[in-house]
Amino acid sequence: MDIDMSLVDWSRAQFALTAMYHWIFVPLTLGMTFMIAIMETIYVRTGKEEWKRITKFWGKLFGINFAIGVATGIILEFEFGTNWSNYSWFVGDIFGAPLAIEGIMAFFMESTFIAVMFFGWNKVSKKFHLTSTWLVAIGANLSALWILVANGWMQFPVGTVFNPDTARNEMVSFWDVLFSPVAINKFLHTISSAYVVSAIFIIAISSWFILKKRNLVFAKKSILVAATFGLITSVFVALTGDGSAYQVAQKQPMKLAAMEGLYDGQTEAGLVVVGALTPGKEPGDSKDAYLFKFEIPKVLSFLGYRSADAFVPGVNDLVYGNEEQGMISAEEKIERGKVAIQTLKDYKTAKDEGDMETVAQLAPLFDRETAEGQDFYENYFRYFGYGYLNSPTDIVPNVPLTFYSFHIMVALGFFFILFFLIVLWFTVKNKIDRKKWLLRLSLLTFPLAFIASQAGWIVAEVGRQPWVIQDLMPTVAAVSRLDASAVQLTFILFAIIFTSLLIAEVSIMVKAIKNGPKEGGK
Repeated sequence: MDIDMSLVDWSRAQFALTAMYHWIFVPLTLGMTFMIAIMETIYVRTGKEEWKRITKFWGKLFGINFAIGVATGIILEFEFGTNWSNYSWFVGDIFGAPLAIEGIMAFFMESTFIAVMFFGWNKVSKKFHLTSTWLVAIGANLSALWILVANGWMQFPVGTVFNPDTARNEMVSFWDVLFSPVAINKFLHTISSAYVVSAIFIIAISSWFILKKRNLVFAKKSILVAATFGLITSVFVALTGDGSAYQVAQKQPMKLAAMEGLYDGQTEAGLVVVGALTPGKEPGDSKDAYLFKFEIPKVLSFLGYRSADAFVPGVNDLVYGNEEQGMISAEEKIERGKVAIQTLKDYKTAKDEGDMETVAQLAPLFDRETAEGQDFYENYFRYFGYGYLNSPTDIVPNVPLTFYSFHIMVALGFFFILFFLIVLWFTVKNKIDRKKWLLRLSLLTFPLAFIASQAGWIVAEVGRQPWVIQDLMPTVAAVSRLDASAVQLTFILFAIIFTSLLIAEVSIMVKAIKNGPKEGGK
């Protein structure tokens, strides 16, 4: 394919820039809504004005964050049409459905009741206001559900068929798309990680108040809710992370190999706890993969395949094949993918020229209900996306970036569980205000939460390269035919705009935090 790789790189960079800025705002939105709803529930049940004051303060910070998060999210969706039009054409029928539902159902539900949540105090009954707050929380998380279902489908495309007449994938089972195990695990793991970020945010701000000897009762009660919420969700992150890793092993083995820096497949493969990769390591070379490593024997085999004796394929097995394990090489997959692409071109040409005999001969190959179609799919069409690649090593993602991001994410995830345990213990014992070291640690932990969250997305998205849709469409085939300089210009503009928005949000939030909660909950 004659593709300007600088266009591909700049388009990817622009989308990554937008997504990473967007994900600064989203975690706070997803988790704070539920904690605010919990705080207001306590207020309604107890009637204590202190809880109303707490609810309104965190609601104000949520509102600031929500407004800017919406702006970046809208731009992110626009980029599918501007920078990735071939992708949008190829799978718009599938990918567009969950995004449409997100807009029609979740976003409208969220935006409708958020007005009551912010402006309905003392204008509607306590129970109606509380209901509105809970509906905002549910709506925000439903938005995440549909977006993550769409992303999960890209990682593991199911519930669709290919229509050779339109050269598009079409949905045949909405429920297969919605309840895909990859989508379910991605949703649960992603939102629970967002809850952890938001819980740490509330603990950090509350710790600042205690260090300043201000609003002590407010801060301690906020920490109690956030630490409890954070401990539960951080444990859930670990559990869903195990499920996500299992799905990666089953559906995206190259991503798993990159996550573990595994170049040569192994039975009884160990899980690397700490290690440093050899710089410049390439598939097929004789260099050791690691400068050093400490691993737990057999754990990777068990986590990936639920058997301590299972074979875990490495980068070299997936690139060059492994006859003993029945794995064909990437080169063979590329050849088969080219056959599938050429067959589609022959079908389209025959149809355009009115050669109905050739059309009748080739049409059954694209119908998986027929024996011919099933055979063509299993041997050729399942490798359709490979036909756009030029080299077998194109299927290898950035191994060091994926490896280090994964291990940073996991290490911080277990640190957060310990952090919440300690914070909750001292809060329940009413000693949190005497533990200055822990309060200062809370402030330092907040940026670590964002690092872990961003690292998770790097693993998910960089680890699946070169695929936009796993095995069906690589980035080189998905990008719009634009001038690379135009994408460079918009990248710079977006970087300026998003950075300005972030600075504005931080400035407004800092001012709101310094002002503190209003007395009397008014």
